[in-house]
Amino acid sequence: MNNKKLFRFAFYLAILTIVYNLVEGIVSMVLGYSDETLALFGFGTDSFIEVISGIGIMMMVVRIWRNPGKPITRFEVTALRITGIGFYLLSAGLAAGIIINLIQGYKPESTFWGIVIASVSIVSMLWLVWAKKRVGKKLNSEPIIADANCTLVCLYMSVVLLISSLIYELTGFAYADAIGTAGLIWFSVKEGMEAMEKAKKRSYSECNCSHI
Repeated sequence: MNNKKLFRFAFYLAILTIVYNLVEGIVSMVLGYSDETLALFGFGTDSFIEVISGIGIMMMVVRIWRNPGKPITRFEVTALRITGIGFYLLSAGLAAGIIINLIQGYKPESTFWGIVIASVSIVSMLWLVWAKKRVGKKLNSEPIIADANCTLVCLYMSVVLLISSLIYELTGFAYADAIGTAGLIWFSVKEGMEAMEKAKKRSYSECNCSHI
């Protein structure tokens, strides 16, 4: 596969990531609201923030495809900043949700859909990480490989959602949903910091997400 085809494949992967997160976000938020599970609802909200990040990644792929030496564009920097702010706001909202749920004693009606969505997401993210790393290595592109490493965060969050949903569904442990939500907050803060740092450095070439 020549470089042109590899860049086209990387572009398609970016599009697929955006579409997947959009669908996942809608489904997760609707079902999370219906089942009163904060972890699933927060997971869905995170997916929408990932859509914004994905658009920035898509533009990055186009940039390095057409002109590898061209510096990061203002659009990409703006997308990074919006992503970072979005993650910070999400973290604050989820923290407030945990406090309210604990005070008022809210518990999810069910976390079944959290198990289903998290399982599908884990499989999808594993494939995306593999595909992005494969094309990134073939192109010798650090930014694309870095994007693959950052996709691992989505995988980690899916694992957190799966574990907390399984615990609640199997045991009825009252605080499982809150603990799962706290896990999502931790990753959201890390992603927010990562996005803001990239915007400050005006670079997509670094991602420490794989070392979390």
